[in-house]
Amino acid sequence: EILLNVMENNQDDLVVAVAGYKDRMDKFFSYIPGMMSRIGNHIDFPNYTADELVKIAGVMSRDLEYDIDEAAFATFKNYIEARMELPFFSNARTVR
Repeated sequence: EILLNVMENNQDDLVVAVAGYKDRMDKFFSYIPGMMSRIGNHIDFPNYTADELVKIAGVMSRDLEYDIDEAAFATFKNYIEARMELPFFSNARTVR
């Protein structure tokens, strides 16, 4: 409620950014009636695919000067696909 008042009273001088996973942001907005309509832009970033996450892992490991055997990437992809089915999957953070 306080945030809504501040946003309303300072709408010409204030930028508010909120970020989070879509399901959690939907829950956040449900707690504060009118908040969603006061945020002018909503950007929804899709989750990475398993293949994209494997590529990210390859880049991260290369940057850290680790060598990953090519055969290991298939196993890693299986691991990522299994993790994607779990609640609270953290997308690229899982790779890190």
